[in-house]
Amino acid sequence: MELRTVDPRVLRTNPANPRRTLASPEADAMLAASIAAIGIIQPPLVRTDGEELVIVAGHRRVAATIATDLAEIQVLVAETADGSDDMRALSENIVRAALNPVDQWRAVELLLAKNWTEAAIATALALPVRTVQKLHLLGRIHPKMLDTMAAGDMPREELLRTIASAPLEEQASVWKKHKPRKGNGVVWHEVARALSKRRMMAKEACFGDDLAKAYGIVWQEDLFAPADEDGRYTTEVEAFFGAQMEWLRENLPPKGVVLETDGYGRGQLPKGAERVWSGSVKKDDRSGWYLDPTSGKVESISYRISKPTAKRRGGDDETAETPAAQRPRPPITKKGASLLGELRTQALHEALATAPIEDSTLMALLILGYAGSNVSISSGRASSPHGFVGTGEIAQHIFVDGALTDDREVLQKTARQMLIQILSCREDRTNSGIAARLAGQTIGGDNFLPNLATSDFLACLSRTIIEKAAAEHGVAPKPRLRDTRDGLIQKFAKEGRFFHPIASFAPDGDELHSFLTRDRTPAPSELDELDDSGEPPFDVDPDPEADELDDVDAAA
Repeated sequence: MELRTVDPRVLRTNPANPRRTLASPEADAMLAASIAAIGIIQPPLVRTDGEELVIVAGHRRVAATIATDLAEIQVLVAETADGSDDMRALSENIVRAALNPVDQWRAVELLLAKNWTEAAIATALALPVRTVQKLHLLGRIHPKMLDTMAAGDMPREELLRTIASAPLEEQASVWKKHKPRKGNGVVWHEVARALSKRRMMAKEACFGDDLAKAYGIVWQEDLFAPADEDGRYTTEVEAFFGAQMEWLRENLPPKGVVLETDGYGRGQLPKGAERVWSGSVKKDDRSGWYLDPTSGKVESISYRISKPTAKRRGGDDETAETPAAQRPRPPITKKGASLLGELRTQALHEALATAPIEDSTLMALLILGYAGSNVSISSGRASSPHGFVGTGEIAQHIFVDGALTDDREVLQKTARQMLIQILSCREDRTNSGIAARLAGQTIGGDNFLPNLATSDFLACLSRTIIEKAAAEHGVAPKPRLRDTRDGLIQKFAKEGRFFHPIASFAPDGDELHSFLTRDRTPAPSELDELDDSGEPPFDVDPDPEADELDDVDAAA
């Protein structure tokens, strides 16, 4: 072969070129930018055909040099066709292996050591500077983790971001616990969860730079955040809440008051107050303001003070409640069910944000999410329109220039955000019912629940459950139930994580059957089974609400 310098415009295209489908304009532009910055790395291969030169391999490189107005390029010339041209043209397009991200980072580090700037590297490789910066972050990964990533086991970007932001010594400590056994992969979301630090996002801050400076808040840039979002954050949680609360107190509207939050992070209304939902707010109603203890976001609720009602006293008009028949104590109180709903919702949302989810499962979850009891669809069959604040804003992410995007990563992320918005296990009007429980079961939501060995949660369980759990975990039951609970708390404060099946996302068979058949029209044979009273042929609890366990110790 001969290396020859020629005008790229004299080269003739190969009629047998295997690339019949043109590359995207973006890919061609990237190649042209790279050639303009550093030239052609591999000369195109051509062969002679009489007085002409025919391209065997390198059609895109030749087109890119013409687009950049290069007068001459070097080509490798094979004098005559030897019968292998078609195979060379095909293999040149197929037998390739792209560098994995770790090797890309190592190459970028080498260039930086040779005085290349990130901007120059991005220009030469036809990449956004942001992409080069992301690669540069791999330098903050613990070497043994980096070796695993280089072997092909790469975490998702949001998990990589969390890992890279942790000190190397913390990464090394976590890796000892979570490194995979032979033949298994790394559970990266567990690694990231062990290293995660609480972040308060700048986009949730109502205060300005003056208060941020006064409280010593320095915003850090999240290089993995979408380019069109404010990705700044701080780990100074107390300072963030201090600045946010000061802003709130200075900007309260008329008839607005600052509320304390309850154990579930919701605004706690004054005694005698009644919450007013949107659509029924009156002029004299008041507004309560509080900070969401998880995100630090300023939230508000409207309420009105109920007028006291006079009690009827004396005579035949006086009525008294007849005590209800004694029923068996339920395994968990109403308060416990409400607390469990909150814990499940938080775990479900964390799992939806970080747990591995296949595309097919994600589609199924979206369908399931809209089957939740807290979702109402306005369609031709609906009697009244309803909606949830925020879903439209989330849906905007899947539109680019007025059309639906086909970007797989954007669709996956938006699907997760939508599910987080609509799925809830809370014991209020937001409850999605069994739909949220099934979703949590599908993606391993039980693994995201916190340690349940807490005084608040255990106080909601019956004596039978507490004593059985204590025995299973080697804690000797005490005469006083409170002491047994304390024994469980102390044990799991030192080691492991307490989890009880009563907290599991998985619904029982009856709950699942009820969900699957709730909108189904009964078959004629089923209608025949109804008795004369019109009741269905199965038992229904006339009072599904459980009694409170006001004093379990006394009952014992």
